[in-house]
Amino acid sequence: MLAYFGPQGTFTEQAARGFASPQQELVPFDTVPAALAATRRGETQSACVPVENSVEGAVPATMDALTEGEPLVAVAEAVLPVRFSVLVRPGGGPVRTVASHPHALAQVRHWLAEHLPEADVVATTSTAAAARSVLGGEFDAAVSAPVAVRHYPLEVLATDVADVRDAKTRFLLVRPPGELPEPTGHDRTSVVCTAADKVGALSELLAELALRGINLTRIESRPTKGRLGEYRFYIDLDGHVAEPRVGDALAALHRHCPQTRFLGSYPKAEPGGVVAGNEEFVAAAEWVETVRRGHGA
Repeated sequence: MLAYFGPQGTFTEQAARGFASPQQELVPFDTVPAALAATRRGETQSACVPVENSVEGAVPATMDALTEGEPLVAVAEAVLPVRFSVLVRPGGGPVRTVASHPHALAQVRHWLAEHLPEADVVATTSTAAAARSVLGGEFDAAVSAPVAVRHYPLEVLATDVADVRDAKTRFLLVRPPGELPEPTGHDRTSVVCTAADKVGALSELLAELALRGINLTRIESRPTKGRLGEYRFYIDLDGHVAEPRVGDALAALHRHCPQTRFLGSYPKAEPGGVVAGNEEFVAAAEWVETVRRGHGA
């Protein structure tokens, strides 16, 4: 079984269907932490959760939930274009209220201002939850993923709605630690580091990547929810932990931040990035072994 951030009719369900095998059952959960908790308990084999959006940035619920509790490791990612449908009840009358997840509302703000300027906007826990609420008569319209009409008998007031035409959302497939995907040459590695509260702490982490020629693709900070001023840094970088260059960098990050959690190495869903070679790292390691064996300097 594959858990996903539901309910049915969300972009996450669409991403989960891309990850799932033909016979695998998809199980929706009301929150990201609940979906991940089911996988941690062994109730599902894996979980699909959103991690970042090109307009609204990272998804805090996913970032926090991946850091807390037993480790989970990302083994795949998917990137979906974000186009919304505005759904209403059949014959529902004028639209006075519009509901959706805050990230969705932020991505159609201008469209709503132009086409439904008098409607009150209300945040819900998911786009599909908004669709269910419209079906139940709580709101007049929902900004939802197009797949929602497969599950809820609603009418499409508008489709292909998006303020930013090339907006995308990235999703991760995570499971308990185990065998990692093989390197493909176009991989991403994710870690989270709790940096020490000292001058230059973040600079030290970034320097370790720069010294090894590793391309940083994303960095986000989140409070640890403990001591004020203490932050975790979520880092995505090009490469795979099996590569000498990346493995060496992760070891260096761990020296600076003993509270470093490996979040996965997995193939990128889209091409691009800067992939550095590992030849010099392999050669250097072989040279050190030669010296250790007393066969020269």
